[in-house]
Amino acid sequence: MELSTKYHGVRKYEESDVIIFKKGIPGFEHLKKFILFKLEENEEFNILHSIDDESIGIIVVSPFNYIKDYQFNLDDKKIKELNIEKEEDVMVLNTVTLSTNITDITVNLKAPILINVKNKIGEQIILDNPDYAIKHLLFEK
Repeated sequence: MELSTKYHGVRKYEESDVIIFKKGIPGFEHLKKFILFKLEENEEFNILHSIDDESIGIIVVSPFNYIKDYQFNLDDKKIKELNIEKEEDVMVLNTVTLSTNITDITVNLKAPILINVKNKIGEQIILDNPDYAIKHLLFEK
């Protein structure tokens, strides 16, 4: 299959690549199906792109590459909702806000996106942790 994106050209994908967000993503609750691919200009970043709306792509990054002590626990209800059997089945991503100045790029640590890579189910959750900001500088100044 092909997705003709607004900003990232044509992307080929298989049905097995589609990640289902049953609740959508906050701000995009009506969008349920996404694919994930590397940003060509910088492979540290990924694009979580809607296949329901070809103009919607969210820049995301693995927090563990930048924030050494980032961690949180999931309650049993969330583990069941996402059909998580093992910790290795979960991919954690955080949304990124880009800037022309690299030192001003921020990452949202407050609301990680969880993806069960085995079952292709995703959800963005809100953490109740005052130490995690919505706009955390990605790179130390």
